[in-house]
Amino acid sequence: MNENFAVEPEVLKTKITAETARISWLELQKFYASGAVLHVSTQLDLVDVAYAFAVDDKTQVASWLAQHQIARVEPAQAQQWYEQKAELWAVVISPWVLVQKTERDTH
Repeated sequence: MNENFAVEPEVLKTKITAETARISWLELQKFYASGAVLHVSTQLDLVDVAYAFAVDDKTQVASWLAQHQIARVEPAQAQQWYEQKAELWAVVISPWVLVQKTERDTH
């Protein structure tokens, strides 16, 4: 896909869905250390959030940030995921790595 051309929303969402995968928190450490990891609330759909980032929907992203539904991963959360060897759903929307721990994954 040529990124220079406008993409239909459903095509872009399909692409994002295909690029979403489970990954170990241990593998995300270097991205966390660089400040590039954002935690997405389980109340939100990870693909919808990634789509908003991809299309630069500043209003929606700002709303989620204000409501603390997306945020940088806090050190205590990072430590907990490290100790649990947690696996999270993740997708890269450069420069961000969006991660989400689903309800069924919680201990």
